[in-house]
Amino acid sequence: MDHFAAYIDANQQRFYDELCAFVRQPSIAAQGIGMEQTAEIVRSRLERMGAEVQTLRLPGAVPVIYGSLGKGPRTLLIYDHYDVQPPEPLEAWITPPFEPTLRDGKLYARGVADNKGNLMLRLQAVEAWLATNGDLPLRINFLIEGEEEIGSVHLEAFCHEYAQLLKSDGCLWETGGRTPTEQPTIHCGAKGMCYVELVAHGPAYDLHSANATMVPNPAWRLTWALNTLKTADGHIAIPGFYDRIRPPSTADLQALERIPLDDEVLLKDWNIPAFIDNMQGLERLKVHLFSPTCTICGLVAGYTGEGSKTVLPAEAHAKIDFRLVPDMDPREVVSQLRAHLDQQGFGDIEIREFGQERAARSDINAPVVRAMSAAVERAYGEPPVLFPTMAATGPMYPVCEAFGTPVTSGAGTGYQGTQIHAPNENIRMDDYWAAMRCMGAFIEEFAKA
Repeated sequence: MDHFAAYIDANQQRFYDELCAFVRQPSIAAQGIGMEQTAEIVRSRLERMGAEVQTLRLPGAVPVIYGSLGKGPRTLLIYDHYDVQPPEPLEAWITPPFEPTLRDGKLYARGVADNKGNLMLRLQAVEAWLATNGDLPLRINFLIEGEEEIGSVHLEAFCHEYAQLLKSDGCLWETGGRTPTEQPTIHCGAKGMCYVELVAHGPAYDLHSANATMVPNPAWRLTWALNTLKTADGHIAIPGFYDRIRPPSTADLQALERIPLDDEVLLKDWNIPAFIDNMQGLERLKVHLFSPTCTICGLVAGYTGEGSKTVLPAEAHAKIDFRLVPDMDPREVVSQLRAHLDQQGFGDIEIREFGQERAARSDINAPVVRAMSAAVERAYGEPPVLFPTMAATGPMYPVCEAFGTPVTSGAGTGYQGTQIHAPNENIRMDDYWAAMRCMGAFIEEFAKA
């Protein structure tokens, strides 16, 4: 592994330039920008390493790049994605989102943290292994999609269609990084997602607000409907919503007790005086990881620009995500929402469905998790903080849990200030090189696990 680390050091500038070129290419799934071009970059990079590469797609979907190389008694599946979030609001970026810029040891660009940085460092780590150690001691299959940021809308069907390509002894997930208190982390699960838009319809077109005496205002209509979804104490009031929740296991709860608490760091970073209901410590962590949510992500109606405009809007829109825990079915959540709105007298509110994903949670003692734990300790000089799940969402259910594949995160660049999904997304380059060294150690550890 000394030769492996030396190779990374010797090729650091080339690897950095390659990362910058990758994030310079836009790949905004929500807007359909740059997807084919970025998929071709990924395909070409895998082929240059000698991988057997397939470009796979379903009707209406952007390409999924699947690459395989190496051989051995174990098979590792690596899941990453090449699409990124929209960069708006553009005016909030210090430098343009697709012009990677290095400032104070941090590389700023849209997608550099989520997920192009992790994807590229893992590819570069495999190159470094092949150059210094010869053949891989295990089979690595890369599954790299381009729709994660829009809910992986075609991936479940893809997993059914190409099930034979996904079976493995363990999966390395896209994420990895450090806690707010700077300890390296491992996550073994992800929440699910049900994303909808509620639309209240009013007059045929925006009216002068003087007509508010006689024309129903869809903004008020939507506000009243939203008010029925949660009670003042935060309880989600949709009947049946909590019925299918799988409680955390004993092992999950024991893992929580070993997680260092970071309440004060988070409160300071987010500039808030307290968490909801003044939750703290283990109570907050348990709710955060094991409870579902209902979140208003955006509200739009009428005029929201500078100055005033007296208008009665024709429509009002609210985008809502429900974060789900294991055993909750997002399709059932939509049905429950529809029934609730109807029962509350809001049958006229339209529901538009977007992404749906089921939650997943795997064995925190699986060999792939133990291998990553050993790799983290070697690379960072300290054991990882083990989370039974993350509060965020990804297509872990169709890729992993549906096949009984245990999953781990790790070998990634995340940290508290990375600002994924926000303006000025960034990674620390020191984290990038450390994660690459961790990836090399993980290859060695999982091959012998």
